[in-house]
Amino acid sequence: MTPLIDIIFLLLLFFMLSSTFSKFGEIELVGANTTGAADATKPPVYLRLKGDEIAVNGVPILLDELGAALSEQTEAGTRLALLSMDEETTSQRFIDVYAVTRGISGLGVAIVR
Repeated sequence: MTPLIDIIFLLLLFFMLSSTFSKFGEIELVGANTTGAADATKPPVYLRLKGDEIAVNGVPILLDELGAALSEQTEAGTRLALLSMDEETTSQRFIDVYAVTRGISGLGVAIVR
């Protein structure tokens, strides 16, 4: 009886440690060369990520202000945002900015190198 209890505890320990409780998600990425539907008469918005810094058309901005700035650009007629980043940018920072950008209706997002 004792060896059976030991085996049950070992199996329980194995399954508890091998399980993951994280939920992974997917995001849809569009390359800059595949966005032919954008209006060519209005220049795109350039978003530059450098580490934790965000710049919209070369002007530094906070993440909380990004949605309002992009909405202003969309109201002015811009339909495309080009998002570029450097090696110091973390994936979480990219996802945060990308989520805000995708939340603006009428604005397409393209990732550039």
